[in-house]
Amino acid sequence: MITEREQEILDLIRQDPLISQQALADRLGVSRSAVAGHIMNLSNKGAIRGKGYILADNPYVVVIGGANMDILGQPSDKLLPRDSNPGHVSCSPGGVARNIAENLARLGVDVRLIAPLGKDVYGQTLLEQGQQCGIDMRHCLQLDDAVTSTYLSVLDACGDMSVAINDMQILDRLSVEYLRSHADMIRRASLLIVDANLSAGVLEYLLSQFPDLPIFADPVSGPKSDKLRGLLDALHTFKPNLAEAQRLSGLDAQDDGQLSQLASWFHQKGVQRVCISLGAQGVYVSEAGRHQLYPPPPIQPVNANGAGDAFLAGLAYGWLAQWPTPKSVNFAIAASAVAMSHQATINPNMSLATVNRLLEETFL
Repeated sequence: MITEREQEILDLIRQDPLISQQALADRLGVSRSAVAGHIMNLSNKGAIRGKGYILADNPYVVVIGGANMDILGQPSDKLLPRDSNPGHVSCSPGGVARNIAENLARLGVDVRLIAPLGKDVYGQTLLEQGQQCGIDMRHCLQLDDAVTSTYLSVLDACGDMSVAINDMQILDRLSVEYLRSHADMIRRASLLIVDANLSAGVLEYLLSQFPDLPIFADPVSGPKSDKLRGLLDALHTFKPNLAEAQRLSGLDAQDDGQLSQLASWFHQKGVQRVCISLGAQGVYVSEAGRHQLYPPPPIQPVNANGAGDAFLAGLAYGWLAQWPTPKSVNFAIAASAVAMSHQATINPNMSLATVNRLLEETFL
């Protein structure tokens, strides 16, 4: 089993295969001899092969979709519409696909992000921050003549989103032609995750050209979910909230019986597993005729914005680990709880150890 420190070293080597042991030691704040010992252990475990830090082939996840800068505001007291509210404003990397990728990277997964970035301050920040946390950013599209997408959200005093505005026009520049140039890399992945920030043409390409890949999808919002309406049969796992699920299906759902009918509609369209987020009521999961309502994590959220992205990352981790759905969902719920316990969209303390500790202390 690879330790957290060894995973940190692997992440740094993945970014720079020719990095020296001294440079690794300087980045990690440890001695060179300690790094040498970790590298020897990694070699013995088969994670590093031969000279020059040749990494063993490991399963990896490809995530394709939005990457943007999140500007977040929260009032100090009750949110007053049409007025200036004293409170706090912060700025952090975001975007559904990018958030999922960062959570996976922090959980120790080899994850490769494809997203469009402008060659501006925000784009450079997203690129550098992604590399620092372990995301493979080499396949991102970088554009000189486009502005990196921005997501502006206002929370209420309880940490739930009240309103948001997004400027994501750059997503239209991520073309089918660009993705075709990365098709071999995508095809070799163990899992593909997409979000509905992508254009309809790109989604159709991705969900039709890789039939052997398990695909997870996040609809992002009600209007954007419409782009997935005719493509649901390509999805293994779909994670809508209740409003998105109702919009796509045209069905109302207020109790367990109606939720079962709602889930069955998605199965009839070809979705193998559907996870319907019910907010404070938890998540309703249906797969192969088995339905279960999982309660929400017993915490007071600081910021619920990144909970869904962490949840989907947790499901992806469970898929790679070949866990049964109940174990994967509990892990995903714990990951979402970790995400919600920090003001930033991505909790900098997200890690496999943190999620497992929360599982042991709270959920088991």
